[in-house]
Amino acid sequence: MKLSGGIVFVKNRMGSKFSLFAKMNLLILVLFIPIVILFTYSNNVAFKVIGKELQASNIKQLSFLSSQIDSRINQTMDFVFTFSRDPNVQKFNGLNLWDDRYDRMQTRYVVQEKMMLQSGVMNIWPVEYTVYSEQNKEAISNTSNTVEYDEDYLKRNMTGKWTYGDGEAVSAGEPKAFHWFYTNSFGQQGTLKGSNLVVHASFGHDNIQNMLDTYKAGGQGDPLFYHRGDAPILNRSASEQLSNEVIRYLDGQTLRDTMQDVVRLDSKRYLVSVVRSPHLNWYLVDIVPLEQILGPISSSRNFFYLSMVLLFAVGISASVLLYRNVQRPIRKLVKGLQSVQRGDFTVRIDANMNNEFAFLFYRFNDMSRQIQGLIENVLNEKLRAREATLKQLQAQINPHFLYNCLGYIINMAQMKDEEAVVSMGYNLSAYYRYITRMERPTATLDDEIRLIVNYLDIQKLRNGRIHYRIDIPEEMLKQQVPRLMLQPLVENAVIHGIGKSYSSGEIRIIGEMSGGFCRVYIDDDGPGMNPEQQEALNRTMREPLQEDMGCGLWNTNQRIINQFGNNSSLYFTKSPIGGFRTEIVWEVPAGDERQQHPPRQGDFRYANDDR
Repeated sequence: MKLSGGIVFVKNRMGSKFSLFAKMNLLILVLFIPIVILFTYSNNVAFKVIGKELQASNIKQLSFLSSQIDSRINQTMDFVFTFSRDPNVQKFNGLNLWDDRYDRMQTRYVVQEKMMLQSGVMNIWPVEYTVYSEQNKEAISNTSNTVEYDEDYLKRNMTGKWTYGDGEAVSAGEPKAFHWFYTNSFGQQGTLKGSNLVVHASFGHDNIQNMLDTYKAGGQGDPLFYHRGDAPILNRSASEQLSNEVIRYLDGQTLRDTMQDVVRLDSKRYLVSVVRSPHLNWYLVDIVPLEQILGPISSSRNFFYLSMVLLFAVGISASVLLYRNVQRPIRKLVKGLQSVQRGDFTVRIDANMNNEFAFLFYRFNDMSRQIQGLIENVLNEKLRAREATLKQLQAQINPHFLYNCLGYIINMAQMKDEEAVVSMGYNLSAYYRYITRMERPTATLDDEIRLIVNYLDIQKLRNGRIHYRIDIPEEMLKQQVPRLMLQPLVENAVIHGIGKSYSSGEIRIIGEMSGGFCRVYIDDDGPGMNPEQQEALNRTMREPLQEDMGCGLWNTNQRIINQFGNNSSLYFTKSPIGGFRTEIVWEVPAGDERQQHPPRQGDFRYANDDR
């Protein structure tokens, strides 16, 4: 009972929806998925925070650079305002008829020296200054080049704003400069009255490049100065390909004073920041590669994912090893126990491993071997006990039967009835020749019928009321059946059927073969049994043998079941001729031979066991 309960428990455990291997893999997934989700969430939050901080920092730095450029321009413009009111500059523009030539040269020299001094003070932002006297039609500049007064040139450039280029042609490859023309005519910066003093300030793109280079050296961007329709001013180490792609992008945008956008250029993501310079109306543009800044975070994230994949692979490998080294041996052990539960004690488990399970398998095989030996010994003992019981029963019955037959022979001999003596002698010798040959457990149905004929003829000689009819289909006569299968049943019909009634005497033995089964009916016309007694007798055939139970019919039923299987048995019911019917049913084994034999009815065919 303990073994059966343990097997059922293990079977139920193994019959669950998921095996241990699947459960372990599911547990690994359950452990890994929340970790990956939490890390991905925190990594995305970090990316967003760092991205926002990067954008804010980048726009601040770019705004600071724009303010620096505007500060330089404001200083230039402030100097122009102050310089235009300088007495020497006013004197240069005045109509000093009484000044001699030396004084005029001295004034020009002083004005020029002040412009050069201002340009030297702002050496990081060099500016070229030129003073035009509309009254005297003269010009003074701090450059080494000779500047002449050109009124058309002045009128063309008197816009009051900073402009890129002054309308003059420049040499190929030479960049333009930023220009601003200021006149001392208040409120009318765009006109010349004929007596105006015009101060011209200009600086080249080198000033912007210097600022861009300084900005790039302190950061990770690639700045440029952009104005739609004009050639951009790049830092000296700028990537021309990247700058051209950014310019194409900016040409297609509506630019605001301050804007930022993440743009994919050359299969990479860049943060493009734009800040407008209010004086020049140009845009400072910074190009920051996000992969370069966020690369360490991405590398850390990818390293984490790779680690998770490796850990998951290690977990799966561990579960596979556990499955192979633990669950698979347990399954083998469970299957072996299930086979033992079904009664198969020949099962053995191959122990092709060198661990604790090898010892368990060895002990299981040893247990199965011992149980098989015990079962075989017990079964053999039971068979020997049944055989001894049968032989004992035959030993008890046969002498009494023999004594009666010998008494009959003596009486017939005294009555000089030689024919009865010869008939009894032949039948009795054939009968005992058959039942005393016990070396074979089976015989053909034909031999069994011959024995029944001998037995019934003997009983017919002793009791003239007995008459019998045997009708067995020809295809059934070669069926192999347990030896002495019919004799106890026919003897039961003679003794308990005909022997208990003075009016009965008919015995019928009928066979049929259909549906893969053979059936033999043994009928008598004796008193029979009531339905309750028949049901009790049938129930007794299905129960274990009890001490107070007769073993003749039960033993015959067990021999039939052992010979033909559980689909075969004895069954008792009421006979159609009024008495008791014994029905023998057995399943036809495959491949049985058929042979034609004539039916018998009260003839003198004798049992033959000499083969």
